[in-house]
Amino acid sequence: MTKPPSIRSPSPRLLAAALVATALVLLAPDRAPVAEAVTCSPTELSSCASAITSSAPPSALCCSKLREQRPCLCGYIKNPNLRQYVTSPNAKRVARTCGVPSPTC
Repeated sequence: MTKPPSIRSPSPRLLAAALVATALVLLAPDRAPVAEAVTCSPTELSSCASAITSSAPPSALCCSKLREQRPCLCGYIKNPNLRQYVTSPNAKRVARTCGVPSPTC
């Protein structure tokens, strides 16, 4: 009858070095932040319709959606069917009220 090969556990120094290396990788300050992908959909701004088409103040939901869709605004401006809704004086007022700067495209 043969004995199974013995399995040696790693030395405490090796284990400590591996933990320190892992911690350094995870806590490195130059790690790039992970950006969330935005789905550009003008219908996401439907909560802003009344504020854009009248002098009504924007709702909290409108401002939230406007901030969320901010990376999409240049695309909306380039679309002839949407441009008027993004560049109108009321749309600019809504953006200012929500703290969203006008895009520079």
